[in-house]
Amino acid sequence: MQHVGEWWTLLILHDAFDGFTRFDEFEANLGISSSMLTSRLKTLVAEGILRRRRYQDNPPRYEYVLTELGRSLRPVVVALAAWGNSRLAPEERSMILVEAATGDEVDPVVVDRNTGRALDDPDAYVFAAGPAASRVMRARYRSTKSRASAAGTV
Repeated sequence: MQHVGEWWTLLILHDAFDGFTRFDEFEANLGISSSMLTSRLKTLVAEGILRRRRYQDNPPRYEYVLTELGRSLRPVVVALAAWGNSRLAPEERSMILVEAATGDEVDPVVVDRNTGRALDDPDAYVFAAGPAASRVMRARYRSTKSRASAAGTV
């Protein structure tokens, strides 16, 4: 999250999901300074979220394409956009998510892949220490098990 959670990074990713690949496209669409864009793109490439690919030899020109890791962030960006839109009146939304085939607006939710149940109920779904959790993390979530048991979710 340290790199993806920054404002410009999210906007760059949003544009990449919309098919933008070239520096000048990102720069024009976002209104971002070239130095900030260069910095963000370098970080996204270093983190394995984007890949730099040459599309012209003379002079050398590059485009930035999403990697598999980058493409896996799309649901996160969709969920953030949906959350933002949920706080606006329909006429105040500058962009919406629609089904490509029909143009019908969709209302994205985060669901459990195994059950299909929405994860928006904080009593039904809680965070717990994972296998690689540190001692501090395990202590933090020690009470999670008792909360989950009390809620009938364990």
